[in-house]
Amino acid sequence: MNKIFIVKKKYISIFLFMIIISLYLISCSSLYKNSNYIKPDPNQMIVHFIDVGQGDSILIQVNNKNMLIDAGPKSDKNELLNYLSKLNIEKLDYVIATHPHEDHIGNMSDIIDSYNVLKFYAPKVQSTTKTFEKMIDSLKRKGLKINVIRKDTDSIDLGKNTNVRVFSPIDDSYENLNNYSSVIKIQYGSTSFLFTGDAEKDVEEKILDNNENISSDVLKVGHHGSSTSTSKAFLNKINPSIGVISVGKDNTYNHPNNETIKSLKENKVTIYRTDKDGTVILSSDGTKISKK
Repeated sequence: MNKIFIVKKKYISIFLFMIIISLYLISCSSLYKNSNYIKPDPNQMIVHFIDVGQGDSILIQVNNKNMLIDAGPKSDKNELLNYLSKLNIEKLDYVIATHPHEDHIGNMSDIIDSYNVLKFYAPKVQSTTKTFEKMIDSLKRKGLKINVIRKDTDSIDLGKNTNVRVFSPIDDSYENLNNYSSVIKIQYGSTSFLFTGDAEKDVEEKILDNNENISSDVLKVGHHGSSTSTSKAFLNKINPSIGVISVGKDNTYNHPNNETIKSLKENKVTIYRTDKDGTVILSSDGTKISKK
């Protein structure tokens, strides 16, 4: 009788162990499917417009290099860090703080503390906020200097088949912090992406006055789709086929503005929004761009 009991107990233990393993594998599979994980292809450039709520954070991966533009608001710290963790990133070759507003640098100190950052860029402007001060403290701890980013900065090299152009900041100082935003065009093969931070219409006008080649396939729509950015003249010159709006769901600013959406639609721009689509991942093979 005891022998039969022992045998039954043994098989029950094995059965329970198999159930636990099965549940674990299902859990891992589900996590993988829902993680938006895209393994970098050495022959592609992948751009992640990470859903960080009402803020910006964009990861560009190309030629085994990683560049992070902004780090979102503190409220979405876990979402950002978890997303980057799933990508198994070992280093960030370039980190750019477009301007010192909390919704763009809220987690910058955590990024600097957590990753091997090779070069850090920011406009020449200071802020008295605790978020900015924490970022500076983290840079000091890591022995990182701030490389000032401005028009015609040419020290960002993302490797073969790429070209990085910086169109702004143009002036030495602005009354509005948004206008310190880095406006950057990244070309990969014959495809191109324009990143605009929160640059507003007066900066857009100066870029147009300089007759810069801002034509791009993908536009990161300025200032979360606010009415203060994306003038019709600026949009016409860019002539994008895709527009990505990084914006928080049901935000108190009513972003994106209806007029901005209308302009994008009139220009036949395919619109992706992080509040509706979550993290938006675009991939370029140098000839065409596809959504993952």
